[in-house]
Amino acid sequence: MKLTPLADRVLLKGIDALETTKSGIILSTSTKEKSAFSEVVAVGPGGMVDGHEVKMTVKPGMKVIIAKYTGTEVNIDGEDYTLVKQADILAIVE
Repeated sequence: MKLTPLADRVLLKGIDALETTKSGIILSTSTKEKSAFSEVVAVGPGGMVDGHEVKMTVKPGMKVIIAKYTGTEVNIDGEDYTLVKQADILAIVE
C-alpha cells in the first residue's frame, strides 16, 4: 500500500531509540519511549493551507525531531509511521 500526504503533511518513520542506558542497563520494550527522532518518508505538495501559502522545506530522507505526542500514528503493511503537519516538526538533524 502506498501513502501520499496531502497539503502540508509529512509522513515520518521513527528511528529506534537506544535500547541500553549510558550505564549499560538494557531496557525492555515496555519501558522504551517513543523516539523524538524520525526520518521523512514522504512529503505533501504544500500550497494554500488555511489561507496561507505553505512551501515545503523538508524532503524525503531528512532526519527530523518532533514533539513526543505529535501527529497521527498509522500502521501500513506492518510498519509504524506518523503523519504530521510540517509546522509540527521542531528541527532538522544534520
